Amino acid sequence: MNLQVDGFDWDDGNRSKCPETWSVDRGDELCLWHGPRIAPDPKHSADEDRLIAVGKTGTGKPLFVAFTMRTKEGRRLIRPVTARYMHAREIAAYEKESATPKNR
Repeated sequence: MNLQVDGFDWDDGNRSKCPETWSVDRGDELCLWHGPRIAPDPKHSADEDRLIAVGKTGTGKPLFVAFTMRTKEGRRLIRPVTARYMHAREIAAYEKESATPKNR
């Protein structure tokens, strides 16, 4: 999935959670612009469409991000809902799938 977006929607509801609650460095969410794997998250989509993404940060740390898309003032924005660095088991699965050739 190719995200055609103009940036991120940070507000008081999610800005402070990134470094304090999620232990994710601000800016690492930029992995969403560098070829992450993206899938729908219907389990958590009662009020709006949610997506999940896994990818690597600029420093190579595997990251999990749940997000939704918002449009504000004509700009299409990613609004992170939660983000965390992946656990060892998740990293192993991500690396294994990344190494597997895809049939087209």
